[in-house]
Amino acid sequence: MTAGGILRRFASLIPVWLGVSALAFALGTLAPGDAAEMLLQRRTGEPPTQQAVLQMRHQLGLDAPVPVRYLRWLGAALRGDLGTSLRSGSPVIEDLSGRFPATLELSLAALLLGLCVALPLGIGAARRRGSIVDHGARTFAIVGASMPSFLSGYLLILIFAVGLHALPVAGRGGLAHLILPSITLALGFAAALTRLTRAALLEELGQDYVRTARAKGLSERVVVLRHALRIALVPVLTFAATRFGHLLAGAAIVEAVFAWPGIGKHIVDSIYDRDYPAIQGFVLFMGTVFVLLNLAVDLAYRAIDPRVGQREDRWAS
Repeated sequence: MTAGGILRRFASLIPVWLGVSALAFALGTLAPGDAAEMLLQRRTGEPPTQQAVLQMRHQLGLDAPVPVRYLRWLGAALRGDLGTSLRSGSPVIEDLSGRFPATLELSLAALLLGLCVALPLGIGAARRRGSIVDHGARTFAIVGASMPSFLSGYLLILIFAVGLHALPVAGRGGLAHLILPSITLALGFAAALTRLTRAALLEELGQDYVRTARAKGLSERVVVLRHALRIALVPVLTFAATRFGHLLAGAAIVEAVFAWPGIGKHIVDSIYDRDYPAIQGFVLFMGTVFVLLNLAVDLAYRAIDPRVGQREDRWAS
């Protein structure tokens, strides 16, 4: 992809990021309660006076019109300043960046585990349609997609931690602490990816170019892995990349179940404490992650399917 194409894709994502920032700001602006009053009450431990609340609102800039406050907040966010947490009193960006490595570790483990399970299972189900492997893959997809993560997490704890004493119950430590939460987080992702891989590969196996490759005498392994699978990986890659963002943002339940000290557990605690600056920062932070992931997927399309790049070049010209 040319530099112009990369710039066009990056520019097309700017309105999306601005929309995410507006949503994040609205969460704190429209939420019930007064941030100045809550901050004073946390500091003093007693209800503040009206004069003290007015002074704190002026100090925080909350007495300015909403558009002005949004532009100030957006400008500060562009400089890396997401405000100050009402709960901890520390900068929101420090709270998020300090806990993000734990969430990233858990999400990457779940992503790799899901890919290692779903891709072979989906490919095997597509190659042996109607077989035991196919029925097993579809059963796994249905069960995995329908089981809530908190339920699967507690079941894994009961079996492997309480019953067999083979793995630790909770906390973050070595590899043993990572196994149960990563399996729990990967289960729904692997189930959906298995179903998508099977459907995408089955669609490609029915195309004319696959029949032509078979007629030329190519082995079934070469036809499937070198021809059909490469094209089928385009929607699979899109799903995996966007779902990785969901794994990062949606790990809160799993982190709460396993007491994993990540960003998800932190934001759940912030919601309970009505820490609106932390919530705003989390939404903007994860929205930025989603935007960057989508950009990475768009840039990877051409390497997987050259036809995508050819269509884009014709459209741009």
